[in-house]
Amino acid sequence: MTSSSDLDKLFKYRHFDREIIILCVRWNVSYKLSYRDLVEMMAERGIELAHTTVLRWVQCFMPEFEKRWMRFARPVGKSWRVDETYILIRGQWRYLYRAVDKQGRTVDFRLCEHRDIEAAKDFFRKALLTSGAPMKVTLDGYYPSHRALFELRREARIWRRVEVRTCQYLNNIVEQDHRAIKARAGPMLGFKTFINAARTIAGIELVHRIRKGQFMLVRRSGPTPRLSMRMAWNLALA
Repeated sequence: MTSSSDLDKLFKYRHFDREIIILCVRWNVSYKLSYRDLVEMMAERGIELAHTTVLRWVQCFMPEFEKRWMRFARPVGKSWRVDETYILIRGQWRYLYRAVDKQGRTVDFRLCEHRDIEAAKDFFRKALLTSGAPMKVTLDGYYPSHRALFELRREARIWRRVEVRTCQYLNNIVEQDHRAIKARAGPMLGFKTFINAARTIAGIELVHRIRKGQFMLVRRSGPTPRLSMRMAWNLALA
């Protein structure tokens, strides 16, 4: 099921075996492990590396891993719940815009330095490219998000058919969904740079989608075969 030659090209000229790199990156974004925790775990397996090496692997390979997984993404619903949460970066709070559909499946996300109209517009544009236009968007009472959609309606006709509404109870689903991302990002005790935070959070969001079953790796009739996490990642990356 795995194209070894394709994976070998991705990891060509790397000092460590690709299985070690994939494992460390996957564990880092999946579990509450620090870089030094991973270094100790690898040392028990006879593999000596530095914690900065794991950091570089996450920053280097996570964008490519996300791109390869997204080839197998299932479509999401057309009723979106949109909200923002806070991420600590170099001692300052930054804003993670996120959207889920009414079944709780992740629509999209975007890390922004500010919480304003332009940030909201950038998020909606990104979500439109990845998931298509929604039929309904549920927001909280924060004015810039509503203003962003109002301005987008003047920029693109596709947004004029979108119903915008405010309902605290309907947005509970996205507020609860923030917990999975915050639970993993919290033990990291803040990120040092914005780009490092964006790439690491992309990995955390990817794992969250995988756990919610938002990818179809095997297209076949009948029961879907059970894949180990290692097999699933190798298949998605190949």
